[in-house]
Amino acid sequence: MRLLSLNLGRAQAVAYTDQPEGLTGIGKLPVDGPVRVAAPGPKGTGGSGLAGDAVCDLRHHGGDDQAVYAVAREDLDAWEGELGRTLPNGMFGENLTTLGLDVSGALIGERWRIGSGVVLEVTCGRIPCRTFQEHLGEKRWVKRFTLQGAPGAYLRVIEPGEIRSGDPVEILHRPDHDVTVALQFRAATIERKLLPRVLAAGEALHPEALATAREYVAKHG
Repeated sequence: MRLLSLNLGRAQAVAYTDQPEGLTGIGKLPVDGPVRVAAPGPKGTGGSGLAGDAVCDLRHHGGDDQAVYAVAREDLDAWEGELGRTLPNGMFGENLTTLGLDVSGALIGERWRIGSGVVLEVTCGRIPCRTFQEHLGEKRWVKRFTLQGAPGAYLRVIEPGEIRSGDPVEILHRPDHDVTVALQFRAATIERKLLPRVLAAGEALHPEALATAREYVAKHG
């Protein structure tokens, strides 16, 4: 398991974002590194956990619980076959393109060590949006991505440090529950009846996802 590609984005002006400034940082390009990784601060004030990576929509992206976004190269390869086009590393707006790691099959609260010191913790799956769809240029992309059910994972920073492309990835800890990123994603999107199961992940879950699950249980039992 290794970090195949480390990807950073710069703020770019586009016509399809609803940001007042018309900027997005979704276009990520590979860099060799090293790049500093640290908790960026609360959502709404903190952006990316990677130094030099732009997050323009602080309402929905960035912050401590969405500090880093990872996608498996194997998932990009599968989409290449389905879409009939090349998807370079970083195309999904991911900071980390991994190889040999089942990202969407990771457990909420699972911890990874990247390189010699950085430790990240899985918090939730990525919910697709219009910006993602327009960036990719695929019709009905939000629906297709959702139905595929392999959203990649957001992570929080547990131990800061530096990483670079090619660093090994090691799974340090797997929690004692069965709530994967893929399950949490389905519960948040097309299978709401799964929300009670998500509660088993506890406080490791992204706070907003945890609140949604608790509200559902309170209402539906």
